[in-house]
Amino acid sequence: MFGRWLGNRTNRTGRVGALSALTVPSSAGVLSCRVLDPVNEPVRNAEFAVSDAMGRKVVSGGTDPFGSFVTAVPAGDYRLSVSAEGFTPYRASATVAEDAHASLGDVTLQVAQPPALPEPGDWEVDPLHSSVGFTARHIGLARIHGRFNSFAGAIRMGERMEDSAMHVVIDAASIDTAVKMRDDHLRSGDFLDVARFPTMEFYSERFVHKGGSRWAISGGLTLHGVTRTVTLDTEYLGVGKGLEGETRVACRATTELHRDDFTITWQTMLARGIAAVGHSITIDLDIQVIPKSGTPEGG
Repeated sequence: MFGRWLGNRTNRTGRVGALSALTVPSSAGVLSCRVLDPVNEPVRNAEFAVSDAMGRKVVSGGTDPFGSFVTAVPAGDYRLSVSAEGFTPYRASATVAEDAHASLGDVTLQVAQPPALPEPGDWEVDPLHSSVGFTARHIGLARIHGRFNSFAGAIRMGERMEDSAMHVVIDAASIDTAVKMRDDHLRSGDFLDVARFPTMEFYSERFVHKGGSRWAISGGLTLHGVTRTVTLDTEYLGVGKGLEGETRVACRATTELHRDDFTITWQTMLARGIAAVGHSITIDLDIQVIPKSGTPEGG
């Protein structure tokens, strides 16, 4: 837990060590903290966010290799949140005075209880509560967001989650970026060529637990007539009940695809050699699954 929240305050003129090198406005102070795990090892890349009394985020970032962070903020009252994969988030308050250092001491994060895993059996993707989205770079500056409106999927949950399998089919022609001319081009032979390759398919039998709520789901993605191994970086969100009492399982997943790997190589260059369309595509999935029709919940 947080200890020594407001202890170890020193005036800036009396600082020693690394903090003495900080240049801080006279109306501000320094806020610092060290984040540890239950065996007192530093938690690297723990995420922290400092918000003011109105709930507005003032600063955020990650801890250094020693589990520490140091930041300058205007004098005032703050809420600090600290989180890290596999640990229970922690929140507390702190007050930073002008021209002073508020050391929050050591924060010991407790190991989080992982969410309950789904019951073994056959499950299906609920398309009404799921989305398959993507993001692509455009003209080297902006990003284009889109989605596929038509897809279906099934998961066979094993007695062990690691023994599960999944199969997802996406209707390539259902691509939607909210611009008809662009969507028609994406359906053409320059890109997805939906006349020849009407569907995209992903099949996996490899579910690997990465710790906490994180899983890696690896399998073959068939796109544009080419199959490549793809790994979904997946956050398992747990089991819940829907509005009608039905059991639901939710997860989020992301991966990055490279068009060249699937022989989608169309490109046009703008001035200064900038590509009109980026070579990599980020895929973002928000998925809910429910027991397959005709299958009793829980088996």
